[in-house]
Amino acid sequence: MTYLEVIKKIRSMANKKNVEGMARFGINSKNTLGVPMGRLRELAKKLKNEHTLALKLWASGIHEAKILASIIDDPEKVTEKQMDLWVKDFDSWDVCDQTCMNLFGNTKYAYKKVYAWAKRKEEFVRRASFAMIAVLAWHDEKAENEVFVKMLPLIKKYATDERNFVRKAVNWALRHIGKRNMALNKEALKTAKEMEKQASKTERWIAKDAIRELTSPKIQARVKLKTQQAYERGLK
Repeated sequence: MTYLEVIKKIRSMANKKNVEGMARFGINSKNTLGVPMGRLRELAKKLKNEHTLALKLWASGIHEAKILASIIDDPEKVTEKQMDLWVKDFDSWDVCDQTCMNLFGNTKYAYKKVYAWAKRKEEFVRRASFAMIAVLAWHDEKAENEVFVKMLPLIKKYATDERNFVRKAVNWALRHIGKRNMALNKEALKTAKEMEKQASKTERWIAKDAIRELTSPKIQARVKLKTQQAYERGLK
């Protein structure tokens, strides 16, 4: 399919009621058509690994076209320059998170950008840093524990950022590190308990929420099982 054909297809699936519903969940309604994720993923199956098309779709500025671009792009062809340009265009938490999950987390620059973007002041750029941590903790099975232990001070440092979309991403990152295996569960809980004693209300909220989930019987059982399975596969 050509760029114009894809844009026409996306527009044909527009739903104004969905846009209103998305706005209630904090999703930016500007340039948003209200196309469900399921339908975007169905379309993406026909367009996988279309780097040039992905660049054009992102440049359109259409909310759903940007998410589709993140699904169909080829991570092997993504450059640092592209990542830095796209991250500046993030204007909604779902575009940020989907791009990190679908694309950026699979690039060779992912870990580098965690540290670079955390320092940035823009709300969604900083969110991308912590969304990336969560994605990497979730998907990168080969990464050593120490990689994520080194990220815990970053989480502590920016846990004082009161902006809603940042604090939720910091919380997400801490919880996902803690759900990776039992060793990291202990490290994440140690960090959370240190944060719980701090003066910052935001830091305490992140800590309490993480502690509640990471100590729950359900999560403890799941983490123990994951740890055992990783051991059996020869992973740490």
